[in-house]
Amino acid sequence: MNFINPKTDFAFKKIFGSADSKDILISFLNAILYEAQPVIEDLEILDPYLAPKIKGVKDTYLDVKAKIGGSKTVIIEMQVLNVESFEKRILYNATKAYSVQLKSGENYSLLNPVIALTITDFPMFEHLETVISRFCIKEKNNLVDYLADELEFVFVELPKFDKTLEELETLTDKWIYFMKTARTLRSVPEELGNVPEIRKAFAIANEANLDPDELEDLERREIFIQDQRGAISKATRIGIEQGIEQGIEQGIEQGIEQGIKQGKLELVLSLLESRVGPLSPEMQTRINQLSTEQLDDLGKAVLELANVSDLSDRLQRL
Repeated sequence: MNFINPKTDFAFKKIFGSADSKDILISFLNAILYEAQPVIEDLEILDPYLAPKIKGVKDTYLDVKAKIGGSKTVIIEMQVLNVESFEKRILYNATKAYSVQLKSGENYSLLNPVIALTITDFPMFEHLETVISRFCIKEKNNLVDYLADELEFVFVELPKFDKTLEELETLTDKWIYFMKTARTLRSVPEELGNVPEIRKAFAIANEANLDPDELEDLERREIFIQDQRGAISKATRIGIEQGIEQGIEQGIEQGIEQGIKQGKLELVLSLLESRVGPLSPEMQTRINQLSTEQLDDLGKAVLELANVSDLSDRLQRL
């Protein structure tokens, strides 16, 4: 058997965010957020698209969004690449999910807590050894919790998890192992298969259960991720070379930044032309003016585009 990579956004949404995934998501969230205690008994999987209520505010696209315990919202994002300003995007998405709960004139008491759960395929906190880290709002010197315990940020750094199959002890271990290694496995290990929800996750992830369009979509996304990695690697090398020639650290940083943007620009333009056909000079000019972060957002959205009209709408929202 071959399993799709749960670390891609397509596979992650299919495994954890589909209509049949409620029991899978409950097990996963209990394992990650509550140390495998059955705190979450039921949840509602929501549309992960957060439309802005204020003109000019950015749209937000998450991987999975759910309401637990009747009121608390969990927003979940799987991130493969450590892109520019990613840590700020996490804050933005969480605070936006918190603020859009209210309509004009409604009382602040109606606001409910938000948990931002982020799974990364790269280290985010080099100074921390823990695989799972949790952050909340505290007083800076005395570390006293803020009066309203409304925002929590939970991170799972997959590269830090180094347990073997034989060393898995808890449900938390098993879910993280699934996330990190499912793509490399050729059968469902007994240590994981004895958890019904993980066994079901493997069934959804089985390539044999995907239709040709889904397999093609998955392949495009994996190629895009690999191309992005290549662009970043090439830009880093070119930036270092330019910086060495200039003999200053600032030159290295500027060279890397410029190279990454140029590499991503070329990648997005190529992908767009393969999806929607030749671009008008006006549209190319608009895309050339995007920031590196905006290029990241557009590149991720390109795989959903059907035509040039969709592209125009998307550019207007950036």
